Amino acid sequence: MNAILPAQYDTDEARWIAIRTRDKRADGRFVYAVATTGVYCHPSCAARPARPENVSFHLDPASAERAGFRACKRCKPDQPPRAEREAALVAAACRAIEAAEELPSLETLAASAGLSPYHFHRLFRRVTGVTPKAYAAAQRARRVQDSLQRGESVTGAIYDAGFNSSGRFYAAADGILGMRPSAYRAGGAGEAIRHALGHSTLGLVLVAGTERGICAIMLGDDPAALEADLASRFPRAVLEPAEPAFQSWVERVVAFVDAPGTGLELPLDIRGTAFQRRVWEVLQSIPPGQTLSYAEVASRLGQPSAVRAVAGACAANKLAVAVPCHRVIGKDGALTGYRWGVARKRALLQREAEAQR
Repeated sequence: MNAILPAQYDTDEARWIAIRTRDKRADGRFVYAVATTGVYCHPSCAARPARPENVSFHLDPASAERAGFRACKRCKPDQPPRAEREAALVAAACRAIEAAEELPSLETLAASAGLSPYHFHRLFRRVTGVTPKAYAAAQRARRVQDSLQRGESVTGAIYDAGFNSSGRFYAAADGILGMRPSAYRAGGAGEAIRHALGHSTLGLVLVAGTERGICAIMLGDDPAALEADLASRFPRAVLEPAEPAFQSWVERVVAFVDAPGTGLELPLDIRGTAFQRRVWEVLQSIPPGQTLSYAEVASRLGQPSAVRAVAGACAANKLAVAVPCHRVIGKDGALTGYRWGVARKRALLQREAEAQR
């Protein structure tokens, strides 16, 4: 059984536990130096542990260097933490992709990061949750959406976004826009969205769908408030009461809300900006019963400073539980920022945790 690690590192005993367990959470809290080698390291350094009588603790790299020690070449404690360095490399690659008219080659992106194509591809996917090619596709989608929303012609939007032919764009249009390009340019006006209410152990569940799948799952207690929320999220669509056959979808969604770890085997019509969709993809990759902080989600995107934007994407989520924004918590573990109420967020997390036992 793993040792329970202390939250603070202000005693020698706590620091020794951090070194023995290579606790990454202790990195940045202190460094340790070894007299026999003249080197100082992060607590998480993979180097062979030194004898206690040869070790001294220092508050930061500057303190260790003033004492005559030099930085370890393995864990590089004089540089930002590895996760930050990797996030910075990926963020730079993301900016290069966003600025380019055509996707830079994997070799070009890897060379700029100082990595082999294989290792760069693995790093990019680990940090962002998507491949460089998928990220570039999302950026092209954003360009198309922005152009159409500005009222530009469909043909102009296609070529401005970097599609070499209209055929390639129309083949991908449903995934990019969720509807025909002309309908998107009109703001989705006239699109029919059917909806119905169900009852779950967490209260009312409003389920809405299009021809492509479920486009909204909302939780609440007041039917009128839920319908008003749906109307505000799809302001130019025609909202229609669902036909009886839709009730089977409602029942499956309610069962999923009551047991969120089971999975929802229904098609989803997920709509949002390119950034929102990237955030939601990260959320969908979080296993049931586990959580990430907003900062951790931002780091996985390769944009560690985008914590508020991540919170905004979570708030914009229309598919409760299916896109599990309830699995995102505050840095201090607080259950904050859930559109459908903190009590429901707590209940969902508890149910998922119990299901994993």
